[in-house]
Amino acid sequence: MKAKNPIKLTLVLLLALAGCTSEQPEKAPRQYSIAQFMDIVQISGGSFSPDETKLLISSKQTGIFNAVEIDIATGVQTPLTHSTDNAIFGYSYFPKDNRVLYGSDKGGDEITHLFALTNGTATDLISDANAKAQFYGWSYNQKLMYYASNSRDKRFFDLYSVQVGNAGEDKIYPASLVYKNDKGLNPAAISNDDRYIALTEEITTNNSNMYLLDTQSGKTNLLSQHDGDAQFDPQYFSQDGTKLIYTTNVGSEFTYLATYDIATGTTTKLEEAPWDVMYSSLSRNGKYRVVAINNDARTEIKIYDEANGGKLLNIAGLPEGDITGVNISESETLMSFYVSSSKSPSNLFVYNFQTKEVKQLTQSMTNEIDPNDLVAGTVIRYKSFDGLEIPALLYKPKGIATGTKVPVLLWIHGGPGGQTRLNYSPVIQHLVNHGYAILAVNNRGSSGYGKTFYAADDRKHGNEDLRDCVEAKKFLATLPYIDMEKVGIMGGSYGGYMTMAALTFTPEEFKVGVNLFGVTNWLRTLKSIPPWWESFRKALYVELGDPFTADSVALYNKSPLFHTDKITKPFIVLQGSNDPRVLQVESDEIVENARKNGVPVEYVIFPDEGHGFVKKENNIKASEEILKFLDKYLKGS
Repeated sequence: MKAKNPIKLTLVLLLALAGCTSEQPEKAPRQYSIAQFMDIVQISGGSFSPDETKLLISSKQTGIFNAVEIDIATGVQTPLTHSTDNAIFGYSYFPKDNRVLYGSDKGGDEITHLFALTNGTATDLISDANAKAQFYGWSYNQKLMYYASNSRDKRFFDLYSVQVGNAGEDKIYPASLVYKNDKGLNPAAISNDDRYIALTEEITTNNSNMYLLDTQSGKTNLLSQHDGDAQFDPQYFSQDGTKLIYTTNVGSEFTYLATYDIATGTTTKLEEAPWDVMYSSLSRNGKYRVVAINNDARTEIKIYDEANGGKLLNIAGLPEGDITGVNISESETLMSFYVSSSKSPSNLFVYNFQTKEVKQLTQSMTNEIDPNDLVAGTVIRYKSFDGLEIPALLYKPKGIATGTKVPVLLWIHGGPGGQTRLNYSPVIQHLVNHGYAILAVNNRGSSGYGKTFYAADDRKHGNEDLRDCVEAKKFLATLPYIDMEKVGIMGGSYGGYMTMAALTFTPEEFKVGVNLFGVTNWLRTLKSIPPWWESFRKALYVELGDPFTADSVALYNKSPLFHTDKITKPFIVLQGSNDPRVLQVESDEIVENARKNGVPVEYVIFPDEGHGFVKKENNIKASEEILKFLDKYLKGS
């Protein structure tokens, strides 16, 4: 017998081993509870103290948001408020001392008041208990605080100023009316010399106007002469007050940054991208310009050194993820910002422009979770019924055994006009960790993909945008690990409406539904819009329909509440009793009506929540109830 070629034999063996290695299944992740996924410290904000040694943030360390300050040198966190019932959001230190300004409502009712915190004592700056207020920042000379309030007329927000005063003073200075808003023109930006105020007017959700109020002359001029639909959003005034910098999509599919010269009336395009420019800001002395771009469901930040010819800065040493919440200190030496991704919650960082040092101040994720067990979202696209390309984010569970198929949930964002982005979601990670694939659909009408896509669902809600969701099943069917007999749909607010519309108008397409405070009766919802939405109300009526006109017929036809006899699949509803946008009665009625069909319907009410749940314990309970429901009715375990 002829001897075998040892080289050839070795090659065959190596190829065989390589083949075995490539076919090894992915290691199954450890399974975690929702309490562990939510055992993160949600944080936001980042106001520098006057001496730039501390940062003011809002932290959910205790299970509800409170104002907390962080020592930049040591990272030590000190709670400044100790609320156990109502969420408190820290806005800013006072310009010259360590007094703190924060905002809070009651149980999610959205009637936000402003409070000055001095040596642990809080003073409500809004005397009208039923008025809602918004912080507008400090004057450039740091002598005034600006805020807007609907105290005079609950429909409109007037602009007020209050003297800052001195630390330790018991005196509350009276508010002075700066701009009386009786036409629904909302303040957006104030010049450094306090002379000019940029105003916006919502015409439709796709069309707006921009005005300039000269407080010296009292004249208000329209700046946004345009044909067709276009959006205008003032960002800031130039240092010398001669130009207004704003975003717009006039003459373009995507929003770009532009300037308006007040003296000449000329406009100049400042920056554009093949995506929407989300916002821009300028540091106090004009040294740095920050631009944020909505790059395919991710935030792309650009920082320009204006004092060095507009050079684009490159900050080395940052972890992978999106930069958000950029704030540059008054001295323009430090910058605070957050870094996050679909696998990591937001962490707070500080960058020193002089030393180039990047310092991480927080670690938001619990050490009980192995980061390798988390799943990153992947951007995919699929064709809808009419050929329109629909973007979506896919989350595939780890460790799926060969030949195994898993259930899947469509995740539908709120709005209409929202966008699901590549942010960390404990709810998504929890579901994926427990064996559910997630496809977060940015159906037509979502923001971030151009104004044509954004307007594509106008007057077609519950029809063409719903068909986008149904068409997603064709894409899912191409994935070998998806069990097409176990496809559910889930969403909050407008996404909750889409969930109920799917179960009502396409009753055999989805096996279950998860509805978080979703609209079910458009007639009631559009008639009960909170009064402070007055300037936006007419825009909503143009997009969705006016319930006081013949549009009411179409609104009736697309409201799931009036067609509950068609519902055949189980669903769960989660609702806050204090919700001012989607009233609890919406959920009460659809649950009662659908139960008459004999289908399983579960209902969870949170008496101390509004539109969206802010208390950690309530969010944990909501997710636990959702998982139990899905395990029973979708997974079938």
